[in-house]
Amino acid sequence: MTDPYQPGPPDPVPPPPDPQPYGYQPPAYYAPQPMYPYGYVPPRPTEGLAIASLVVSCAGVFGLCLYGVGGLLGIVGAILGHVARRRIARTGADGAALALAGIIVGWCMAAVSAAAVAFFVILIATESS
Repeated sequence: MTDPYQPGPPDPVPPPPDPQPYGYQPPAYYAPQPMYPYGYVPPRPTEGLAIASLVVSCAGVFGLCLYGVGGLLGIVGAILGHVARRRIARTGADGAALALAGIIVGWCMAAVSAAAVAFFVILIATESS
C-alpha cells in the first residue's frame, strides 16, 4: 500500500503552446523571399556613356564663355546621351536618368550657344551699316 502523504511520480510536462494562437497569420509582406547565392544580389552596372554624357554636357555650361566651345561640348554630350540610352535599353544597365540629364543639358547648351552666335552675327551686321 502507498502512503498518501508521500510524493508520487511527477506530473507530465505540458505541451508547448501553439506558435500561432487563435489562427493568427503573418502579413503577406513577411512571406519568404527567394534566396540568392550567399544572400547577396549584385547591383546592376551603371552605363559609362551616361556618366560621360552628363559630364561633357555640364562642361559645356562652363565652355559657353570660350567662344562657342560650350555649344560643341553640348552637342557631343547630347549625342553621347542618346547612344547611352540606346545601350541601356538593350542591356538593362542603370544610368537612364543620367543619360536623359546629359541629353537635356547638352541640347540646351547647344541652343544657348546658337542663340549667342546669332545675336553676335546680327549685332555685327547692324554695326557695320
